[in-house]
Amino acid sequence: MDIANRKKITVVGGGSWATANIKMLSDNVVDKDIYWWMRSEEAVEHIHKYKHNPHYLSSVEIRVPAQHISTNLKDLIAKGDYILLNVPAAFLKDALKDITPDDFKGKKIISAIKGIVPDENQIIGDFLNQHYNIPFENFVVISGPCHAEEVALEKLSYLTIASRDADLAATFAGMLRTRYIKTNESDDIYGTEYSAVLKNIYAIASGICHGVGYGDNFQSVLISNAIREIKYFVDAVHPIDRDINESAYLGDLLVTAYSQFSRNRTFGNMIGKGYTVKSAQLEMNMVAEGYYAVNCLHQVNKVYKVNMPICRAVYAILYQKRSPVLEMQHLAEELS
Repeated sequence: MDIANRKKITVVGGGSWATANIKMLSDNVVDKDIYWWMRSEEAVEHIHKYKHNPHYLSSVEIRVPAQHISTNLKDLIAKGDYILLNVPAAFLKDALKDITPDDFKGKKIISAIKGIVPDENQIIGDFLNQHYNIPFENFVVISGPCHAEEVALEKLSYLTIASRDADLAATFAGMLRTRYIKTNESDDIYGTEYSAVLKNIYAIASGICHGVGYGDNFQSVLISNAIREIKYFVDAVHPIDRDINESAYLGDLLVTAYSQFSRNRTFGNMIGKGYTVKSAQLEMNMVAEGYYAVNCLHQVNKVYKVNMPICRAVYAILYQKRSPVLEMQHLAEELS
């Protein structure tokens, strides 16, 4: 490939999903330069020396040149034409605190973040558009169903790449495709973003139910109600013709609600067993996006007024300190 036309992508974030993204991009056959920003200088030095992320998916060999991995975000954004954001939504504002709209000017911005920016109560596309002047035509959403741990194991996985620009969606989908990653394309940036946020809340609900002793029969009722709540909400926010049973919506919900790798389900299970929010977070040492998301959705839904009993129950347990046992009993009476 002509060096002038060689694709250049910067990945922002050092967690398990960012590490999985690095693996996909490295294993993909499209000729590209990959740059990687991490907050931790210690982690960067470890990868330079040992070619593994010391904290997440440590079995994955990192094949990004050492000089392309650093803690200087402004410099790495300048080098990339595609900027893949992959930090928890709760920490996005802090990660970008030194970045200006000019730094992003002309870049294609991809979000692999599955959360809402706290305080702003905005999904990533709206936040970037309003605070960094990113045109929606330059914005891409990556959604599942796909767990980082299975990417590390090269288990067959599917991603949906959504953008208002069909050519951009196709181009980026082509940069992620590998022997073990298949991609679909969509123009539903709002539906895929909000669905990815909501499924984390329902995974917490699934974990809470398991923690307080409900079985698979009730779980199936819970999740069939959850997909209906997702449909009602995304149709209220962005009413277009979409099939809620596609993998980006229903598939992502199922894997997050049931998988052993789901940190949101794990977090919910601990809450159901009596852990406090703080103790569950400390023991997990990972961010359960659904914890922040349910508070944000509670505020957002004051505008749309969609009936969402599962979300209300999770909010009541996590933020109003209601009993998980009693809230699940009340919820069981509302579901059908």
